[in-house]
Amino acid sequence: MNPDLQKLHPYPFERLVKLLDGVTPAADKSAVSLSIGEPQHEADERFLQAMHDDRHRYSKYPFSKGTPELRQSIAAWLQRRFGLGDAGIDAEKHVIPVSGTREALFSIAQAVVDRNTRPVVIMPNPFYQIYEGAALLAGAEPYYLNTTAENNYLPDFKSVPEKIWQRCQLIYICSPGNPTGAVIPEEQLLWLMEAAERYDFVIASDECYSEIYPDECNPPVGLLAAAKNAGNSEYKNCLVFHSLSKRSNLAGLRSGFVAGDAEVMSRYLKYRTYHGCALALPTQTASIMAWDDEEHVRKNRDAYREKFQSVIEILSPVLDCKQPDASFYLWPSLPMDDEAFTRRLYEQENVLVLPGSYLSRDTDSGNPGKNHVRIALVAEIATCIDAAKRIKTVLENY
Repeated sequence: MNPDLQKLHPYPFERLVKLLDGVTPAADKSAVSLSIGEPQHEADERFLQAMHDDRHRYSKYPFSKGTPELRQSIAAWLQRRFGLGDAGIDAEKHVIPVSGTREALFSIAQAVVDRNTRPVVIMPNPFYQIYEGAALLAGAEPYYLNTTAENNYLPDFKSVPEKIWQRCQLIYICSPGNPTGAVIPEEQLLWLMEAAERYDFVIASDECYSEIYPDECNPPVGLLAAAKNAGNSEYKNCLVFHSLSKRSNLAGLRSGFVAGDAEVMSRYLKYRTYHGCALALPTQTASIMAWDDEEHVRKNRDAYREKFQSVIEILSPVLDCKQPDASFYLWPSLPMDDEAFTRRLYEQENVLVLPGSYLSRDTDSGNPGKNHVRIALVAEIATCIDAAKRIKTVLENY
């Protein structure tokens, strides 16, 4: 067996199951799960029908690179969404469709990290657990950047020691952040790109929550847009990861893409040819329709906007919770231990949330997720309102 497997931590939801072992939830309360970031909104029937209509192509092997039509659809979306201009993305050299960003965020580390050079992979803390697992299995040392209320839940790149930058081969950033919802400003992205050029590392920007934001006139900035604005039109050292899971409520479709630096993408495509995670052709057909349509995405944002407004109004008298810059998570600080609160909420009100400490690692300055919980507002609005009232009840009785 690969000895690096021993370095992996239990996944947060394994820890949650263990935490709740032996706890019996209130029998008179319906179960509500707000622990997993799995959208519960209905997917647009047109996309499902397109996949059904194209079902005869399940008999054909797809190419690792995806169809030209899908790559062009993705390139056109990037150009529209991030203002890259008509020639801002070359669908042939800058874009690779992937089977969901989870597998791509993992596999990019396996492709770009040289384990023979004492490599470091930098990541935010708290973080999406795939970053750490990818780093460990690539033979790299994770380096954590705590994101807290004191730094507006943003990674402080300037705090990284010179000796760490010199060993860095890859940095994961998540903007909008999971679980905090914080958006990294363009000026910080520009600083990071300068560091990437100076020390020669790859920036992997996980932007899968970029299409869920409260202000229609102020969408989150993306890494490729920042690169283009800085004159880095070839997106050197820059990769972005996007998905239809959150944007289009198509989590089970497992459809996303990676885009950016053509040289890195060329080598990554070679890796993926052996990796074997090509999208089925009917999936690609449905994906083209989804990337080409914005109306369903706007409706999705409307639904999340309504949920945040209602839930925050209920919880704000008893909980320090604020509207995030983007994403569908609340990341409140608690007046009690996060594991104890999670157990109590489940036992008394049959509502599941995720302890914040399960998404973080202990550091010299503490665990930045401790005494927080992640609340995923993924259910329909009536369910979210009901859950918020139950959370309020537990806190009022604390």
